Amino acid sequence: MGYVYLYFGTGGGKTANALGLALRSVGQAHRVVIVQFMKWWTETGEYKIQDRLQPYYEIYQYGRQGWLTADDAKMNVEMGGLNLEVRGVEDADRDVARRGLEFAKRKLDASPNLLVLDEICLAVHLGLLSEDEVLGVLQKIPECTDVILTGRYAPRRLLERADFVNEIIDRKSPAKFVMTKGIQF
Repeated sequence: MGYVYLYFGTGGGKTANALGLALRSVGQAHRVVIVQFMKWWTETGEYKIQDRLQPYYEIYQYGRQGWLTADDAKMNVEMGGLNLEVRGVEDADRDVARRGLEFAKRKLDASPNLLVLDEICLAVHLGLLSEDEVLGVLQKIPECTDVILTGRYAPRRLLERADFVNEIIDRKSPAKFVMTKGIQF
């Protein structure tokens, strides 16, 4: 079975760490599949690069527009020039996340060298997916496939299952939210 890498925490850079490993893999002519949960915005660098990195790099998004919160509060937030809706989890969000996990299972059947499950920890934390569902996928990892899990809040059993665990902590950042093209997106 391949290794499981986990990047979690409240600091920035979890997805960036996973993308760095994906870039290294592509550079070695390895096949990479990235499944992003709760993400929908196609203006990110990791999404826009996919045509140039084929046939080694694939990225798929399984999220609905808006940022999700654990409560039912609805509000609009402006961050870095973007106006974003913040809302509670809806059944449609759970459906999209489950479709993403089923898709990831099917992609594992093709034995990619690297499978990235981006924001899967937050999806579990918010109740879009269960720990058992994710652990079930991790039981079926082919020997030639490594898996990267990312997200803010890693459930205990995913922490235990991972072979490598890195906590990303925010020690310092500007008071004003920064959105630099090519860095944060």
